Amino acid sequence: MASGKQKKAARYDKLRDVTNSTGMNKTSIIVDASKYIEELKEKVERLNQEVGTSQASATSQNQLPMQVTVETLEKGFLINVLSEKNCPGLLVSILEAFEEVGLDVLDARVSCEDNFQLEAVGGEYQGDADSLDAQVVKQAVVQAINNWRENNDQD
Repeated sequence: MASGKQKKAARYDKLRDVTNSTGMNKTSIIVDASKYIEELKEKVERLNQEVGTSQASATSQNQLPMQVTVETLEKGFLINVLSEKNCPGLLVSILEAFEEVGLDVLDARVSCEDNFQLEAVGGEYQGDADSLDAQVVKQAVVQAINNWRENNDQD
């Protein structure tokens, strides 16, 4: 029987160590262990709330406007458009915007499978060298995106 008591005592010693209990008798150790478990539950709940909050903010960030950058190159522009979602028909809208501002697409890479990504190198029409700058191109692309969104909301 002494070995059974020793095993129980060893279990309580382990429980005291794990829970940082200062209790000297079984009841105190169990009460401290209960408090420790409640603290852990609260900690898990707080962490779950933090994870939920960060996921919600990531979702709301996905609903923000698409990322559009336009860089001036030696002869033309590098245009990047990125969205987390696939956007059927958006490419046509952007290409029409390029045409409206007089921008020839010299090279382009497009991905429309899971997300929308466009990287295009545009050069100006002959004769309009001073009339086009990166800001004008970016405004045209952003307007094309807004028009595309309005048209898709109506469908």
